[in-house]
Amino acid sequence: MTARQVEFHTGVADPVAFACRLLRKASRLGARVAVQGSPEALSRLDIELWTFDERDFVPHVRLSAARGGVVSRTPVWLLDAPPPADPPTVLVNVDGDAPGDNAPWRRVIEIVGREEPAAGRGRERWRQYRTGGWAVIHHDGARRDAD
Repeated sequence: MTARQVEFHTGVADPVAFACRLLRKASRLGARVAVQGSPEALSRLDIELWTFDERDFVPHVRLSAARGGVVSRTPVWLLDAPPPADPPTVLVNVDGDAPGDNAPWRRVIEIVGREEPAAGRGRERWRQYRTGGWAVIHHDGARRDAD
């Protein structure tokens, strides 16, 4: 089995804005990425991926609204429905649940806000990953930028 890795970006002032910059970078590099989070975070992310930078558009799709082959041609998947077969191997998590042991993700990027209760939920997910044998890497999101 391939080793699984999670990178925590903690203390992030605006997790959705951080995710937009991270997803723009991933898209420019040709990566395929799935994104999960609370319904509110996914809705805001869906809007902001269109508008956060007037010179850029990050191609993305909400799985619940996708038709036909659109999903397979789109680099960023917003997981508001179960993923189809052959999902990306990278997951960006914006305050969603930690993936289970049978999840297809080999790499997870956790974006954790600085305010409670999001920070507390992030600490709980950290414990779950450690207990599950994931390699955990920490980045102080308050001092780093995804660009």
